Amino acid sequence: MNDMNKKFYQLAPDLIICRIVNGMWQVAGGHGHIDHESAIVDMMKYLDSGFTTWDLADIYGPAEDFIGDFRRRLLGLKGKEELDRIQGLTKWVPRPGRISRTIVNENIERSLRRMNVSSLDLL
Repeated sequence: MNDMNKKFYQLAPDLIICRIVNGMWQVAGGHGHIDHESAIVDMMKYLDSGFTTWDLADIYGPAEDFIGDFRRRLLGLKGKEELDRIQGLTKWVPRPGRISRTIVNENIERSLRRMNVSSLDLL
């Protein structure tokens, strides 16, 4: 087994993720102040160490916004090829009640905007 097989996992035919996923639930609140700039710098350090996949959710406070800002910074610093290495796996946690196609689409569009992507890697 080569190093690529040890560090990454093919989750779907067109989705390969890092075997260790960076959880973003801590930014949801209750864990103390999070300095936005320091968080983005730390995300760069994780990427530079080979960790390419983040676990997000719409209910994790600014988690989707962090990944969006991280993606913009990464594109400017290292270009599209490096940007294409990362994955943001998000969750949508709807409020209880009737859910229409419109509500689903609105929430997907919100995540797309927040994460600065044209499509979601995984929802």
